[in-house]
Amino acid sequence: MKLSIALLLASAASATAFVAPMTQPRTLALRMADATPEETVTSPVEEDVTPPPPALPKMSQSLPFMERPAALDGTLVGDVGFDPLGFAKTKADLINYREAEVKHARLAMLAAAGWPLSELFDAKIANWMGMTPLLDANDRAPSLLNGGLGKVSPVYWVACLVAAAAIDVYGISKARKNEPDYFPGNLGIDPFGLFPKDAAAQEDMKLKELKNGRLAMIAISAFAFQEFVSKFGVVSETPIFFKPIGTVIKEYTNSGYYMP
Repeated sequence: MKLSIALLLASAASATAFVAPMTQPRTLALRMADATPEETVTSPVEEDVTPPPPALPKMSQSLPFMERPAALDGTLVGDVGFDPLGFAKTKADLINYREAEVKHARLAMLAAAGWPLSELFDAKIANWMGMTPLLDANDRAPSLLNGGLGKVSPVYWVACLVAAAAIDVYGISKARKNEPDYFPGNLGIDPFGLFPKDAAAQEDMKLKELKNGRLAMIAISAFAFQEFVSKFGVVSETPIFFKPIGTVIKEYTNSGYYMP
């Protein structure tokens, strides 16, 4: 009997040697967790691909019948490929011409406002100060075409030249510093904080200044030629643009002009 029990226990022990232990799946899970990244299967990651910039048009946007100048690559605001005479040969030429355009645009905006204001208030201010008005008999402002520049004090011309030279020298010094935030016309003067902080709004502001400046250059040229041809001041000829509507109606009524 004892021999039978011993044989039974021996056979049971030998059989368990061929049975996998119950902890095997846990060990396998641990080994999978310890696997290196190269051994694990990863899902593909989407790459951040930046789309290429759009190709520049071959023809000029402003003059569709002409090819776009090579130097006008659209990097500057207001660039519509307008250079029919081919002044800008290189990028440096384009920057210099943009500097000059911004200066003339700002000066023209001041002149376009100052010209009609001088015709409105010159006589009143001169009479109040006991001086001779600069306007001629037809209320035209002094200009190269109208004449009358000789009546302006030489001190005024000297002051204008000194101020213009100082601003020009200061602008050239700013441009030569090659500061990263510099752009044509950026003198760093913004006492009222009107220049936006956002990049998109800054580009919009620069474009607005350029468009208004270009319009002012056309306007001031039109003022000069209009007065030269018509022999009347722009305010006297078109008062509705420069005077209150009530004042205009009263002047037309007193002059015998009937407004329907």
